[in-house]
Amino acid sequence: MKIITVDSYEELGSRAADVMGAQVIMKPNCVLGLATGSTPLSLYQELIRRNKAGILDFSRVRTVNLDEYVGLGIESDQSYVYFMRKNLFEHINIDMNNTHLPNGLNSDVYAECARYDAVIESLGGIDMQLLGIGHNGHIAFNEPADSFTVNTNCVDLQQSTIEANARFFAKADDVPKKAYTMGVGAILKARRILIIASGEGKADIVREMIKGPVTPKVPASALQMHRNVTVILDKGAASKL
Repeated sequence: MKIITVDSYEELGSRAADVMGAQVIMKPNCVLGLATGSTPLSLYQELIRRNKAGILDFSRVRTVNLDEYVGLGIESDQSYVYFMRKNLFEHINIDMNNTHLPNGLNSDVYAECARYDAVIESLGGIDMQLLGIGHNGHIAFNEPADSFTVNTNCVDLQQSTIEANARFFAKADDVPKKAYTMGVGAILKARRILIIASGEGKADIVREMIKGPVTPKVPASALQMHRNVTVILDKGAASKL
């Protein structure tokens, strides 16, 4: 792992944009794996700025997102497809037909998981996968478990994850209890991985991810097995390394 420590959340976004932007410049039709949540927002804001300044061109870029809540679609402002459109896609010159997420409204679990795996395969795999990390070590929505997941699957969200995401909803009861997510195996197939974390609240789990044993009890620890991972942390997230 290449570990980069920065002074602030804003600098984290800028450094992450340097890494992802270089991927876009090197391969204009690259496949970017994207993530949602509060941590990537400074990155997305910087990508938007660079696109509007003519520094980055997303016209040929293809994207796949890590996950989506079961039961939510574009009409819900809490869905991840809505999040991506409002926080990135609608502000850059990307072809919406080249953006892909699991379909949270597909109630046929097996069909949807197979469909999304086929989408990723049809694109030739992921060139760079962006990740955040949950307080319990989850990447995407792969929760701590007895074994690593492989392909796209439908997961029951743990209570800690539901509570962490409740801040985005009117009340905790509104948080969906299930989600479609890329598996850990699918994430590890990405040619490059970029993981970002911010704040002292992530310091313990960041230490476990980097220095702890590889175990499905800490799904992010699987990244130790990947040959090309860049970790960007602010001072808080890096404080226990």
